[in-house]
Amino acid sequence: MPNSPSDPPRRLTVRRRGPILVDGPVEVELEDGTTVSSDRFRVALCTCRRSRRYPWCDTSHRDRGDGRRGED
Repeated sequence: MPNSPSDPPRRLTVRRRGPILVDGPVEVELEDGTTVSSDRFRVALCTCRRSRRYPWCDTSHRDRGDGRRGED
């Protein structure tokens, strides 16, 4: 993905107890050095590490295990 001074900055939206929303397309480098990419117009990156689709958020942060839904 090109990254030149004329490209607009990527917008990240941080949510309390939720994912980080990123205007796409994006490439994400994982801890082990592998790279995953998405060409969607917006992606949700997991910050709780509960997602079965990590690094993509699958809303697992909402499941608190006590029958209540988490606050986003």
